[in-house]
Amino acid sequence: MSAARLEFEGLVGGYGDVVVVRGASGAVAAGEVLCVIGRNGVGKSTLLKMLFGQLPCREGSVRLEGRAIDGVEASARRALGISYCPQERPVFDDLSVRDNLTLMRADRGLRAFAPLFARFPILERRLEQHAGTLSGGEKKILSFARGLAEAQPLLLLDEPSEGVQWENIVHMAALIEAAKGAGTALVVVEQNLAFAELIADRYLVMEQGRVALEGRRDEIDRERLLAHLHV
Repeated sequence: MSAARLEFEGLVGGYGDVVVVRGASGAVAAGEVLCVIGRNGVGKSTLLKMLFGQLPCREGSVRLEGRAIDGVEASARRALGISYCPQERPVFDDLSVRDNLTLMRADRGLRAFAPLFARFPILERRLEQHAGTLSGGEKKILSFARGLAEAQPLLLLDEPSEGVQWENIVHMAALIEAAKGAGTALVVVEQNLAFAELIADRYLVMEQGRVALEGRRDEIDRERLLAHLHV
């Protein structure tokens, strides 16, 4: 593996007194996708929140481009080059599609979104529509487009394909491939193994808050992945 853009080691964290993530370690390099997979409730989303700084790490370390960012708040991590698209409440329901796309941008124009509109024309057709009126899958597409267009060095995606039709999942995969080519590093939490197989360079498989399996895509066959996904 080339030099890691993001490294995390021995992460422990959760909610209140409940420990959810137990000693998770991993890394992702520029131009690479780390897919975090596992059954529901094993700590995947919690791990992503800890990487973004939305949840504190009780133990362990997170490094971005070799710099320790433990204790750095989420807003500051965004300023350092991390974008995050959450699984729950992925958009601002009370804002228009246009405002969701451009809210965090200095340039409120739409030129940067042209490649995304080409893949997801529904976004361009509904620019003035309130995001809260979109379907669940459409909200995920909107969140994905917003995160990708930020063009940050590191993008964290939590279940981007949830509720999305396969045709648009394929478009997501193509756009992720282009982002990788531009040097973006991505950590993607995903339940859809078919989508993960389209985009993954590395897998990190979680069970009961721990990393059960980690390695390059060519090191881990589908049967081993399915063994950890099946109840």
